[in-house]
Amino acid sequence: MKKIFAANWKLQKTPAESAEFAKDFLANTSVDFFKDKDVFIFPQNFSLDAVQTAFKNTNVKCGPQNIHTEKSGAFTGENSAEISKKMGCELVLLGHSERRQFFNETNTELEKKVKICQDLDLQIVFCIGETLPERESNQTEAVCFNQLEEGLFLANKNKKIVVAYEPVWAIGTGKVASPEQVEDIHLKLHKKMRALGFIDFHILYGGSVKPDNAAVLIKIPHVDGFLIGGASLDVKSFLQICLAN
Repeated sequence: MKKIFAANWKLQKTPAESAEFAKDFLANTSVDFFKDKDVFIFPQNFSLDAVQTAFKNTNVKCGPQNIHTEKSGAFTGENSAEISKKMGCELVLLGHSERRQFFNETNTELEKKVKICQDLDLQIVFCIGETLPERESNQTEAVCFNQLEEGLFLANKNKKIVVAYEPVWAIGTGKVASPEQVEDIHLKLHKKMRALGFIDFHILYGGSVKPDNAAVLIKIPHVDGFLIGGASLDVKSFLQICLAN
């Protein structure tokens, strides 16, 4: 199984900066680089076309950080999964904790987004994770399982899906779940996905992943790659994480 290294650039990088990143990244990789890994890039929307163009006909896949529940219509300010597909995008990031926290995204909305993306054959990276109070009150498993059960309720279980586990308290804080914590929850998530009937899936870890902790985290059972925030903005650090083994 190939490892997945997914970059979430959030609200960073202009189209020109994104194109420069792509140029530098491709200059420092070869066909062999991709033999055991997949690379995903999720740029902010104004830079999506620049990224898609820069990585066209390469092994790097791109997509938006969010889409709407409908393909088209009078939904000012929203993103169309159908237009993303027509642009050549192959991916969509869904359910990130910042979307849930700041934009009040619910599991009910997410289940519709999952379905529309799968109907268009867009690869989903579906984010789950608990807050610090939920972790401290021993609700990690319950919260994550609920997000999977409800958010993936309408999912086609025969299609490949990528789940990204990100403890909310570790996103952009410099804090990282301990290897023991990561191993415990990833094993439980793997078993849960099987129990839900999913066949082809990956489980990524996210939350302050950096070059200096990637090598330890990537060796943990059922950690099938990373969803990377700040450390993915720099070509050198992103490459170091991609080469962790």
